[in-house]
Amino acid sequence: MQKWYHIFQRSTGLSPYIWVVFYILPFYFVFRSSTMYHALIGIFMIVAFFVCYLLSFSSKGWLVYFWTSVQILFSIAMTMMFGYVYFSIFTAFFIGNMQRKAGFITLYTVHLAMTLLSVYVGYMHANSVLIEQAPFVFVCLIAVTLLPVTTYNRNKSELLQGELNDANKRISELVKLEERQRIARDLHDTLGQKLALIGLKSDLVAKLIRKNPDRAEAEIDDVRHTARNVLKELRELVTQMRGTHVEDEIYRLRQILVAADIEFTLSGDPKLANTSLLNENVACMCLKEAVTNIVKHSGATACAIEIEQTAAELRIRVRDNGVGLGNGASFHRGNGLRGMKERLEFVNGSLEIASREGTEIVIKVPNILIQAKGEAQP
Repeated sequence: MQKWYHIFQRSTGLSPYIWVVFYILPFYFVFRSSTMYHALIGIFMIVAFFVCYLLSFSSKGWLVYFWTSVQILFSIAMTMMFGYVYFSIFTAFFIGNMQRKAGFITLYTVHLAMTLLSVYVGYMHANSVLIEQAPFVFVCLIAVTLLPVTTYNRNKSELLQGELNDANKRISELVKLEERQRIARDLHDTLGQKLALIGLKSDLVAKLIRKNPDRAEAEIDDVRHTARNVLKELRELVTQMRGTHVEDEIYRLRQILVAADIEFTLSGDPKLANTSLLNENVACMCLKEAVTNIVKHSGATACAIEIEQTAAELRIRVRDNGVGLGNGASFHRGNGLRGMKERLEFVNGSLEIASREGTEIVIKVPNILIQAKGEAQP
């Protein structure tokens, strides 16, 4: 249950000045009474109502339902005696903040029925005060009908959103933990045993270097070969941990283009099958550079990325409807495009640039031919 002071702004979304009006307004209705006796009764009910209202927020268990029921009784009494129906809005707001569904439905039904009944009886007895404020009474009845439901649903939505955020944080922590464990297993399985072997052979070489130099030299060669394998496997492991996939890069580029108000279309499958991780990393860097140029310099309103995969190569075509290349020579001297060409040449790839109603860049990297399982080795 929320605290009572949350009725200002945070929980209702209404200005606190409006609530202040609802606090002061009942005294106006009471002081219109013809006798001092009725006025004293009215003041007592106003004070008692707000006391019950505060106690409802601070109570737990069955006391919540008790104090809410007392609120409903005071609201009905104020409506019948003084034509002040607006206490029902306070009660409606409180009922909307209840968390238990059964309690919410029960109190909501009782409160709505009692409010409608008291207003109906007041009009049947020709209560002049209720008749004078008929439009406001009608608005109040709408609030009593809708406010609890909207408040209840909003609180449930905020609660579910909070639980979802907590779950996402826990999932993120579990993913990090699993990644640490995976890296630890890979390091232990891939490097640990070979490093231990290097240590043992080094100790053996220290013992053999005087007794059997020839064998010591052979062991040194073995240590050198093992160290090179360890370095190679370490590089492969780091490459796998740092690797970027085209599928993930496309997702990030889509967000960048949408944020830049550039229409994005994708054709082809971004999930690559035959491209090595090194070549895929290079393709991702070039793809990111191409899209960055579109966002910064092209003035385009649309960008299309087409992915073609063959057994021999991966081809990524990036097109936009911007201003084009302009001066081609100066464009080709740009650091970004020169860096893209150098990266692609490193993996035996290529870069093609054309200007046709915009700019078209074609990124090509070779694929690795993976032999099917069960196929005989040559």
